[in-house]
Order: sequence, then C-alpha cells, then structure tokens
Amino acid sequence: MFSCGRDSRKAYASFFVLLFILGTLVGGLGSYFVNTRQVNNLANQVDTLQHQVSTFSLHQNQTVNNQTITLYQNSTSIVEIYEKASPSVVLIRGTTEEGDVQGSGFVYNYTGRMVVLTNFHVVQDTTSVSVTFSNGNGYAAEVLGTDPYADLAVLSVAAPSEELKPLPIVSSSSLRVGEQVIAIGNPYGLVGSLSSGLISALGRSEQMDFTSSFSMANMIQTSTPINPGNSGGPLLNMLGEVVGITNSGVFNSQSLVFAVPSNTVLRELPSLIEIGTYGGHSYLGIHVVDMSYELAQELGLNVTYGVWIPSETGQTIIVPSGPSDGKIQEGDVVIAMNGTRIKSNDDMASYLEENTLPDDVLVITVLRDNSTVDVNVTLGTRPPPSL
Repeated sequence: MFSCGRDSRKAYASFFVLLFILGTLVGGLGSYFVNTRQVNNLANQVDTLQHQVSTFSLHQNQTVNNQTITLYQNSTSIVEIYEKASPSVVLIRGTTEEGDVQGSGFVYNYTGRMVVLTNFHVVQDTTSVSVTFSNGNGYAAEVLGTDPYADLAVLSVAAPSEELKPLPIVSSSSLRVGEQVIAIGNPYGLVGSLSSGLISALGRSEQMDFTSSFSMANMIQTSTPINPGNSGGPLLNMLGEVVGITNSGVFNSQSLVFAVPSNTVLRELPSLIEIGTYGGHSYLGIHVVDMSYELAQELGLNVTYGVWIPSETGQTIIVPSGPSDGKIQEGDVVIAMNGTRIKSNDDMASYLEENTLPDDVLVITVLRDNSTVDVNVTLGTRPPPSL
C-alpha cells in the first residue's frame, strides 16, 4: 500500500488536461472531415440530378420539335395499332358507266369465311370490282350483298389465304363520347393513310342520296378527319378493334364525320352474306318534327321533348294503310317507345334500328291533348329505296 505526493498529483492533472485538449482537437478535425465529405457528396448528387433533368428536358424538346411523339392508351400505341391493322385495310376500285370509283375496305373473318367489308356507295352500280392490299397485290372481287339503308356491302376476294389478315369487330354499345379512335383508309388513293380523333356524338341520323326519304340511324359521329376514298375503311378503338365503318364527312366542317356502328354491321352480316340483302329495318310510316321549347310554346303543349306529328295540308304525314295509320294521330307527340324516353328524331330512329324488327309490337307513348296515351303499333318493313 502506498500514497502519492503533491508533485505527482500536479503531473497527473497536467497530463489529463493535455489529453482532453488533444481529444477535443482530434474530434473536431474528424467531424470537419466527415462533414466536408458529406457536403461534397451532396453537391455531387445535386450536380448529377441537374444534369439528368437537363438531358431529359433537351430530349423532350427534341422529341416535340421532331414530332416523334408516341401516344399510348391501354398500353397500346397508335403506331402499333397502325402496323398491325394496315395490312388488313384494302383499296377498292370499281368501274361504272360514269367512270372509275374507289374507296376503302377491310378483311373480316365471318365464321371461317374471309370477306371484305365496305360501304354500299363504294360499289354502287359497279360492273367490275378489284381489291388491292397494302403490299400492292391486287385481285378480282365480287359483291356478295348490299344494304343501302346502312351503307354496307360485303365482297368476296379471289386472294390467297396469306393475304387475308382479318380485323376483329367488337360491339359499339360500350362506346362513349370522348373516346379516342383512329381511321385507316385510302383518301384520294393515298393508300394506308391514318387519321385520329374522338367520338364526338352517338345515335346520329344521316341521310344519303341512295336512302330515299329515310335516314341511316344510330350512326357514330367522330372528329376523325376523312376524305373521299376513306369510305368503307375501319374505325378502330385504341385496342385495334373495329367499332365502325367510316362512310361520310360533312364538307366545310371541322371534321364532322359519320361511321356505321359495328352493332349494325354484326347484325346484318349473316343476311348480307347468305341472302345478299337485309330486310330487318322496321317501319312506322310517319313523318315527324323535333319538339323544342319554342314549338311547345307555340302549340300550347306541356312537353319540350319528343317528336311531333304535324298537320300539314297537301303532305302525307301518316302513310295511309301503313303501320301507324289509325293508331297515331296528327298532333300527337311521341315521347317514349317501350318505356324508353324519346327526345328527338335521332332518338326514335336509333331506338327502332337498335331494338326492333318488322312485325314487332311496339308500345308508343304519345302526348295527345296534353294527356299521355299508350298506343300499340305492329311495325312494318321499310320499303326498298328508289335507287
């Protein structure tokens, strides 16, 4: 056992003070180097991120300037849709007494039988028809069936099986206004041209020269630009499926275009292929005027929608001995069919086309003397057009 003296204690104290000072200096230097390294690493990361953002922005600007934008919908690009669908789209040429005509069409597989679908007006009055594929190979074709009231025609083509690449057709019932669609066709003979737009309305009516006084009903309205020669080409959704057949555009309009809906095509195909005609257009035998607020005020009526059967001297408003004769009266306003609200002539024509056939009994709700009345009408068959 031993004890320390005063000098020893002073030496020990001085030693510990020196050790503390050295520790503080070393710790400070270590923290300085660590913090400096972290700051440098952070600065390097910021520089790298700035470079990546700059490179991305430059690439985006170059892409926009070079117009190489790829649009995607449901993971499918318009480029991919075109590359897959264009071999199925054909150029149709025909000869008439007035000269040569041309339009578009596409291949479809009808229960194992390959056919080409197009518009009636593309092959109307032709004495010979040919079909040319996107690879330039052309073949003779024959008209199997036509329906002027839907502007549809079906052709058979004497082409080898490897040329016939069919497109799928799906129901148009699920279409909604605002959906993007594309059209492929041959405007002015420019084979394989693509255009894109939106569904701008559904359930439109359209009258053509060859439909007499009747309108094609339940048509698709789209903003997809088309030109002469596009007629008969497919209107595709963003999965590359056919939802309609383009048939006409309104001149001097901002891309006001109409297409035959795929539901009409699918409904008529069996008859067009097997019989050559379609007789399923129902017929009421009345002429109507769309209701409006102003007309309702003028007539003293309490509804502003529906279709009015006018009273006009010298004009046949209700066809004598027709389906509606003795049931519908002049002055009636049709406001519903089988319980479905009818707002306009477009509504009425679309309902008849989509939901009825000749000989069906239709319950028509009319406003008569400001009271509602249900009238049962047995539908007739639309008379053939005077071509």
